[in-house]
Amino acid sequence: MDQFPISSADALFAIEAVREASLLARRIQREMVTGTLTKDDRSPVTVADFAVQAVIARRLAEQLPGATLIGEENADALRLEEGVAILDQITEFVRSSISDATPEEVCNLIDRGAGEPPETYWTLDPIDGTKGFLRREQYAVALALVRNGKVELGVLGCPELAPKNVGIAGQSSDADGCICVASRDQGAWCQPLTAKPGWQKLTASPHTQSSSARILRSVEKSHTNVDEISQLASKLGTTEPPVGMDSQAKYAVLAAGGGDIMLRLLSPSRPDYREKIWDQAAGSIVIEEAGGRITDLDGKSLDFSHGRTLAKNRGVVATNGHLHDAVLSALRQLGA
Repeated sequence: MDQFPISSADALFAIEAVREASLLARRIQREMVTGTLTKDDRSPVTVADFAVQAVIARRLAEQLPGATLIGEENADALRLEEGVAILDQITEFVRSSISDATPEEVCNLIDRGAGEPPETYWTLDPIDGTKGFLRREQYAVALALVRNGKVELGVLGCPELAPKNVGIAGQSSDADGCICVASRDQGAWCQPLTAKPGWQKLTASPHTQSSSARILRSVEKSHTNVDEISQLASKLGTTEPPVGMDSQAKYAVLAAGGGDIMLRLLSPSRPDYREKIWDQAAGSIVIEEAGGRITDLDGKSLDFSHGRTLAKNRGVVATNGHLHDAVLSALRQLGA
């Protein structure tokens, strides 16, 4: 077994913060997500989003004082009269990790993530994969450290992705879950979420033939262009049907060799959409450090130095590295 080389204070903080937050998210999901949810009932994921962001913000303040957090959520709605009930729920869950938390502090902690990014910052997606969370399928807690527009460290907590199946493309759920970490020039690694045995090194697949490539895509059609993915598969001669997975869990699967191509194409309904930094930061370095490659649709590196979005990038293409040029060429031919 390869020796785990990642030991910086930043990495040790991020691993344990994401582990704690992932276990909290799992608890909220199991207590609040039931078979009787209505179509528009997103309250469980709302509670989890806010609770996870509050806990990680508190841990960051305790262990790396002065560090900046850029998170998906802000507490504006929780400070309104109609937000009191859900704030009380959030606070109760946060108290399982932070016993002295008050509703006011919870709001303040959440709002630590509401600013604009400086040159060095942490970025957090507290619950990446809303629909997966509600379906009890794939979702992730994603935390990354960015310096000068480049991701230096990323951690993914995947409570429903089995460590033994992290290299298998599909919806595999497991009681252990997994945690993946990557640090620049130190590789990408995985271990069970609830136990702490040795770390397994992640390596992207060696496949060089596009005809046998396995394509990973978002489940949500609003997040990509499903028709164009089908056209791309035809152009590449790929016979395997695309695998739909929620969240950056699919980035871990690709990094482990369980897929070869991952796409975030521009939806026809949102052609000007630009990815949020927290939706890509942690997963991007996990793929790169596993030997894969990730760019935008034009082949440009992802640039995390333009505020809260990837303003200078269009969409995302990630591959095992070997197939990247072929995918970009096919996308150009399709006019993507």
